[in-house]
Formats: sequence, structure tokens, C-alpha cells
Amino acid sequence: MCGIVGYCGKEQAAPILLDGLAKLEYRGYDSAGLAVRDGDHPISVVKSKGRLAKLSDKTDGGKALKGCCGIGHTRWATHGEPSEINAHPHVSGTFVKNHPTEEGEVVGVHNGIIENYQELKEKLLRNGYQFYSDTDTEVVVKLVDYYYKKYNIGPVDAIAKTMVRVRGSYALCLMFQDYPGEIWVARKDSPMIIGTEGEASFVASDVPAILKYTRNVYYIGNLEMAKLSNGEVHFFNLNGDEIEKPLTEIHWDAESAEKGGYEHFMMKEIHEQPKAITDTANVVLKDGKIDLSAIAMDEKVLQTIDQIYIVACGSAYHVGMTAQYVFEDFAKIPVRVELASEFRYRNPILTPNGLVVIISQSGETADSLAALREAKARGNKTLAIVNVVGSSIAREADYVYYTMAGPEIAVATTKAYSTQLIACYMLAIAFGQHRKQLDDAKASELVAEILTLPDKIEKIIADKERIQWFAAKFASTKDVFFIGRGIDYSVSMEGSLKLKEISYIHSEAYAAGELKHGTISLIENGTLVIGLLTQDDLYEKTISNMVEVKSRGAYLMGLTSYGHYEIEDTVDFTVYIPKTDTHFAASLAVVPLQLLGYYVSVAKGLDVDKPRNLAKSVTVE
Repeated sequence: MCGIVGYCGKEQAAPILLDGLAKLEYRGYDSAGLAVRDGDHPISVVKSKGRLAKLSDKTDGGKALKGCCGIGHTRWATHGEPSEINAHPHVSGTFVKNHPTEEGEVVGVHNGIIENYQELKEKLLRNGYQFYSDTDTEVVVKLVDYYYKKYNIGPVDAIAKTMVRVRGSYALCLMFQDYPGEIWVARKDSPMIIGTEGEASFVASDVPAILKYTRNVYYIGNLEMAKLSNGEVHFFNLNGDEIEKPLTEIHWDAESAEKGGYEHFMMKEIHEQPKAITDTANVVLKDGKIDLSAIAMDEKVLQTIDQIYIVACGSAYHVGMTAQYVFEDFAKIPVRVELASEFRYRNPILTPNGLVVIISQSGETADSLAALREAKARGNKTLAIVNVVGSSIAREADYVYYTMAGPEIAVATTKAYSTQLIACYMLAIAFGQHRKQLDDAKASELVAEILTLPDKIEKIIADKERIQWFAAKFASTKDVFFIGRGIDYSVSMEGSLKLKEISYIHSEAYAAGELKHGTISLIENGTLVIGLLTQDDLYEKTISNMVEVKSRGAYLMGLTSYGHYEIEDTVDFTVYIPKTDTHFAASLAVVPLQLLGYYVSVAKGLDVDKPRNLAKSVTVE
């Protein structure tokens, strides 16, 4: 969400900025704006509510804005309604239409969220600043201006002081009236990429915006700054010291073009989960109700099914483990979950009216495809939950629910897993309705709760620094155990897999009630045990299991919902997730575990996206 493009060079900037912003329209936006500098003249700012075409018309395709240095932005509203006044760029003075900047003024655009903007705004109000918009971006631009003027310092020091004071995420692009021909940028968490070509420099929030002009790019790190001028880029750390960054050549393929400024695809894909979840739910939503006609399943099929067999591998198998609980609770239909690699070799007994559900991200997983063919050979109906249109499993299944995860490049799945969960939730509710186990009111309530999950995931991701700290603390550990009961056990399995596959740490997941049947003998002083406690009716039993391992020297991390603050009397470190219906808790609980695996791998200096010995799609047995 939101897009940034900046340009310094010999060409007219505005048409290049508009072209770059057009490449970022997929990110979603409600308004757009440009700030362009013509030599020593004041910076001109033009903004428009609505589609980018309106801004283009307003500036005659950019031709009306003279100057060879500028920044552009497409805004997706967070703080403040969609409007021209709230659109970026923002200025440190008072904005008027087609604003020419005042002497010494700062102009900026911003992606991300400034969490303490209200506190900062009050500070600036006490120091004589006035505000014309409702945005957090105007606050950060004026804070830079405040430090710049109060201490009579240069841009790099003013920006650094601002970065120390601000809490939140940002990709920040600034122009100073006193520094013609220069763009200053800063980054924390929000993606940003910088490119050069000849006498031109570019900055953007995603690669597609600048690939037309250059394939030579720099990746600016967290809490770093840069100065762009004609064909030159200089990088600085938070202390203001200049640092060197490697230049990378972008090749024309999906893997290189879609990372979007994130250090790794895995982190990008973790951030993409909220949108992917919404899109996947909408596949079968029509006027707020579930309609399975989109996957060609009619009511007659639903009513005749007497057994469900979920067959999958890896993370998709863990989705099936969660789905088993949800289907049986909502639809009162027996469910078996099978490993695809075992399914066809054990001569499974399938009921004639059983539905075989195959879950696969790629739709090409060899064992899953073989299981599908075995089921069809036995005369069973088959349903595929896959991410790739036209894949083998999608083509051969009787019914297909396409997850809307988009391309997932990191080997360790994140958004594909999450969208598969959503597909199973929606199917379970539909089965429950048609089997008269859920009335329409309850079904609507459950659907409404599913649609709140994306915002709740955003909140979890926003607090990822705590997970990063914890991961660094335990990056050198040798063994980790995950425990939980019910749905928490199935999520423990996925959390354990995430950790082991990209950090190479030995990790196991156990049903908490099984500890005393052998596993507890492995606990030693300092052994990390991660307990999941999102199921209210099983909370106290799992706490008891955690007390047992703590008494034997384990270091405990607890993952639970907000409200269970008494857990802090038992565990050493707590991660909280927003409350939701316990059937859907897996969608929230998995996100901190994805982040944990990611940050441990980063702390160990490993290849996060391409762990050793693993492939994204297992197309051979």
C-alpha cells in the first residue's frame, strides 16, 4: 500500500514520476501527488484525490511541472480520510493549492505508519507549528524541519534526529528548499529501493517503478539514510557516518523484480498475508454470504458427502490438521488428515461418498498429485485447494478453490499457508450451513470474524521488533520444543517447521499432553520450550504442562491471546495476539512463529529464502 517514486537527473522529472507511480498502482491508493524542483526555484507541489489519471490531467502528463528533480506518491489512507489536503507530498509550512515552497522549507512523502505521531504533534504545536492535514506524514516532515532549524544542522543530522524520535515504520523521501537537485531518504521496515543509471538517480518503493530506466539498484537497510543527486547516491548510518552499499543488477525475472525493497522474499510475503487472506475469502463471498458456485460445488454435492479426507504435504498438511478441528466442529462431519506420501501406499479405505481434499501451493506436488489420482481412480470426488491456476492438481480435480496468495518465492511458505487456512474456514462454514449445523446468523458472524483477521495480522506484524530481539537471544540454541493442545498443537507443528527449515535448529512439536509419555526426558536447563495457549478451554491444562517443563529447567515462551496476562507469572517471555474465535486462532498464532523463524535465520546469517537442500515445489517423489 502506498507508492513512492523519486528522480534526479537531466530529464524532466514529472513524466518519469507519473510513469513510475503507474507501475505501483497495484499497491492500492486513494490519492496522489508530485513535488518537483526546477533549479533554484521553489519546489512546486501538486496533489489530487482519486486515480493517478486525475493528477496526470492536472499536470498535463507532467509537462506542466518544470524541473529535473522530484518525488511522487500514491497514498492509501491510514491517518486522515482520502482527500487532496491529506494527499502527499506534505510540507513543513502551510499548504495551498499548487504550493510553491517557502525559504528553508522541507517537503516529503512517506510510506508506513508513525505510531507516536500524536505525541510528536503536540511537541511541535508547543513549538509554534500549525497543521493543515490529519496525517502522520505531515508530523514527521515538520519534525525534520524542527530539528533542521533548531540546531542549524544539515539534512543528514536532522533526519537522523527524527529517526531516533519516531516510532513506527517508514520509507521517507524528502526535499529541502536549501539543497536543490537533491533527494534525501530514510528507511525503517517499509520497502525502498534506489537505482542509478548514467547521470540519473531513482528511488522507489518497489522495483517495477524504475525497471524501465535502470537495473542497477541499491537496497537501503533499516535505519539507514541516503542522499540522491544526478547519478550519485551516498548512504549514511544513524550516526551520520557515510557507509558503502553494494550495487546489484536486476535481471528480468519474477524473483528479482518482485522483492520490492525487502531484504528477503519471506519478509515481504509475511507482510502480504493480510491482503492475500482478504482476497482468498472473497473468492467465495457474494453479498457477504458464502457461495460455492465459484468453485462449482452445488448444494447436492455438499449434502451427499459423509466423510472428508484431507491429503497434503509439509505446511499444507499442517493446514489440514487445523482444518480437521474446524470442519468437525462446524459441520459435524468426520475428517481424516493424511500425509500424501503415505496415502496411496497404505491402501486407504475410502467411503463412496467421501470427499478427498488435496492442498498444495504449487498444484504440482508429486505425492499430492498421485494421491489425487488414486482417489479419482477409486471413484471419489476431489477438491483441490491450490495457488497456481492451471496447475496439474487444479486441472485434474473435480472442484478447485484457488487461493489468492499470488507468487510465493521464498521456500518457507507463509502467505500460501495462511490463505489455505482461510479456504478451509470458508468451506467448513459452508458445509456447516448445508448440513444444518450452523444457522445463517452464526455463519454470518463467523464470516465477519474471518474478515477481521487481516487487520489483526497487521497489528502482530507491527510489533515484530520484540520477536526480533527474542530471536537474536536464542539464535545459537541447539534444540527447541513447541507444545500445544488441539488447534494449538497443529500450529505448533507449523511453527516448528518454520524454525527448522530456515535456521537449521533441531525443533520438534508435541501435543502438550504427551510430554509425560517420554518427551519430557529431553528437557534440560535452558532448553527453549514454546507453548501455544490460544484455546480457552485448554488453557489451564497447557499451563500445567509448561509448569512441568519449567521445573526441569526449561526457558519458556508463551504465545496467547490478549487478556491472559497471568501467564507472565509462569513463562519467561510472552507474545500476545488479538482475540478471535478460537477456531481461527491459527491464522494469528502462526504469524509470530513465522517471524521467529525468519529472525533466527537472519541472526545466523543464513539464506532465508533458499534454505539448503530444499525446493519450493517438490515435483518428484
